[in-house]
This record gives sequence, C-alpha cells and structure tokens, in this order.
Amino acid sequence: MSKRFYHIVKSSRPVLVDFYADWCVPCRLMQPIMKEIKCQYKAKVRIIKVNVDHYPDIAKTYQIQNIPALLLFRYGKIQWSGTGVQKVNDISIALKDIL
Repeated sequence: MSKRFYHIVKSSRPVLVDFYADWCVPCRLMQPIMKEIKCQYKAKVRIIKVNVDHYPDIAKTYQIQNIPALLLFRYGKIQWSGTGVQKVNDISIALKDIL
C-alpha cells in the first residue's frame, strides 16, 4: 500500500485521504460525512481511507497524531488538512478551492 499510496496522491486529480482506526469512535462519525462527500464529488475527487494501525509509516510521514484526520492532496502536495470530525461544508469549501 505504501508505494501505491504515494503514487495515488501525486495525481493531478485531488485525493482526499481519511486517516482512521477501527477502534476510534469519532472516526466512525466521519463515515456518513465521507459518504456524502463521495456522492457530491465522485467524478472530481478520489477518496481513500488509510488505517493508521495498518500503515503507521504513512501516518508517521504526515505526522498524523490525532484521528480522524483528513489530508487533501494534489500533485503530491497537501492542499488542506483537518483533524477531528469535520463538517461536510468545511470539506466542500476546501475541495471547491482546488477544483
């Protein structure tokens, strides 16, 4: 996954990465929010989930210390980030800024 992850985030298409863990209750609260974002931006944004317990190297690279955490990439660079449960509107604003 690590090599594939770095390849994916270098895309010209924006990539929204949801860092989570199975045991994280706030992470579960993000599921319907991410589902709504996916419905709204499916054709324009790629959304991937990274379990920090399974891929600690990726989490460490981006200094993910609190979850849930969202990172929005384009061309391999972070364009926006958010920690904790985010609102659909806040994520949408970030996405619209780079589309």
